[in-house]
Amino acid sequence: LSLKFGDIDNLKGLVIRFLLTNSYYKLSVQNWFSLYRIQLLYNHSVQATFNATRIFAPVSYSYHCEHVSSLQRYNALLMPSSANDESRLWEVTFIDFQIQGFNIEGGQFAYAKDCASFFSPAILMGLVMSLILLLVLAYALHMLIHLKSLDRHYEYKASPAYFAQMKDGDMADEKEPLRNNGNESYELRSQQFHKVYI
Repeated sequence: LSLKFGDIDNLKGLVIRFLLTNSYYKLSVQNWFSLYRIQLLYNHSVQATFNATRIFAPVSYSYHCEHVSSLQRYNALLMPSSANDESRLWEVTFIDFQIQGFNIEGGQFAYAKDCASFFSPAILMGLVMSLILLLVLAYALHMLIHLKSLDRHYEYKASPAYFAQMKDGDMADEKEPLRNNGNESYELRSQQFHKVYI
């Protein structure tokens, strides 16, 4: 794939050439294309060559990346092909880069495979917050499971309740007759108490 820019300042016949491959991978059961080299041509000869890394997508997709560059601050997806050629003198950066070499329909890019890393700062922050919430939840469950019963703690500290004691031998002394419509009833009177702890 060649982009021809013509004459730009001292660069006569500037051309940027993208060399792509189309390969079938059994594991994914589909063809993938990859950009493996970029060449800069001017003055009717190849002046700089960069090897591309990690620029690939399924053949039915396009590839998109915010920056494809030879600079380290943009992850350096383009590497000089050798230490001896003039590519070391060039700094190449494509902004909002999108490419599709095969299966182009209607002159439009297909769905893009983006180069953005799965672990972006926003995703990492969400994972950290989820981990903190899980730790708090685990601590709360641990405290609930190991919560001690209050019955044993307050067994000897509860205030006593008093209930009247009743003895079979004293039933006759404790009875006092009551009259109610001709039926004989008795009222129990006792002054002895037992202490029961609750």
